[in-house]
Amino acid sequence: MATVFRKNIAPGNRIRVLVVDDSVVIRRLVTHALEEEPALEVVGFASNGSIALARIPQLNPDVITLDIEMPEMDGLEMLRQLRRQYPQIRVVMFSTLTERGAAMTLQALALGADDYVAKASNAGSLDRSMARLRAELVPKIKQFFVLAGNAPPAVEPAVARPGAERAAAPTMSYRRKVLAIGVSTGGPNALSALIPGFPANFPLPILIVQHMPPLFTRLLAERLQAITPLKVDEAEEGSAITAGKILIAPGDYHMQVRNGGAQAVVALNQSPPENSCRPAVDVLFRSVAEVYGGAAVSAILTGMGQDGLRGTEALKAKGAYVIAQDESSSVVWGMPGAVVGAGLADRVVPLGKIVPEILQQIDQG
Repeated sequence: MATVFRKNIAPGNRIRVLVVDDSVVIRRLVTHALEEEPALEVVGFASNGSIALARIPQLNPDVITLDIEMPEMDGLEMLRQLRRQYPQIRVVMFSTLTERGAAMTLQALALGADDYVAKASNAGSLDRSMARLRAELVPKIKQFFVLAGNAPPAVEPAVARPGAERAAAPTMSYRRKVLAIGVSTGGPNALSALIPGFPANFPLPILIVQHMPPLFTRLLAERLQAITPLKVDEAEEGSAITAGKILIAPGDYHMQVRNGGAQAVVALNQSPPENSCRPAVDVLFRSVAEVYGGAAVSAILTGMGQDGLRGTEALKAKGAYVIAQDESSSVVWGMPGAVVGAGLADRVVPLGKIVPEILQQIDQG
């Protein structure tokens, strides 16, 4: 799917939302969750994909919240047709936190959905469900747009600017020993494009934090295993960190590196979320800085927010090499943009050039 840049919303206008779900309860819940946000406007509803597609020309939505399982035309089929007819419309899927729901959501992301939220469970009060949905859904919709008066500061899409005090230690020539990757929105597709580029004899362990809940991270590991000769696992407590092995932080657990004697191993914990995330990129990156110092290479990829910024500061202070994905190839340039804006990136490159950049660093080390 081609990158769709953040759309500018003109002064006086709001982000137009079309809600597509066969459940009347969910449609009402989403409407109530969004109606208190002044930047958003629910412009219509549809109970299945075919009705939604027919209404798009009249409603002109900027973003669609899309259920997966619906009668007549489900969310996956609608998504296939939507991406052919209206590639500029952003799509946030509604997912159930089940094995089937996780698998279908990953399929939807592969088909071009931009992000997803978990459907509200039946447990608890309606007010609590609405508050949780609002807290998760509103930022995920707004991340794709630039609202009048809230334009992000300009950032030079080049190598890191000199003189950044937080990264006082220069990048030096080290024998590289580990690759750490942080990614969020757009991550599954970015990783699916990135991972096959590593050769079968890749000499470093690869540690990945992808913002995802339980079940999703295991299924992501299985999907990546199908496209690479490298070994891919969802990390467990005590997992050995070895050359050519890819470990993905499990949903709802922070992943850290600790010295385990002869080799480094994974340590998992459920400490409070950082940057509203667990797993958090900052947690992994800080521990990588402590254990590997300047022997680390890190890559910060597409994602909402600034998770990874503080951890990258710690890595740069030890002399690690930092690569950031560029804006043009990112679904959302929040996480990499924050690193670039702070002057911490040694290189800012498109997704397709990240693996060659990593291999070059290994050859130079």
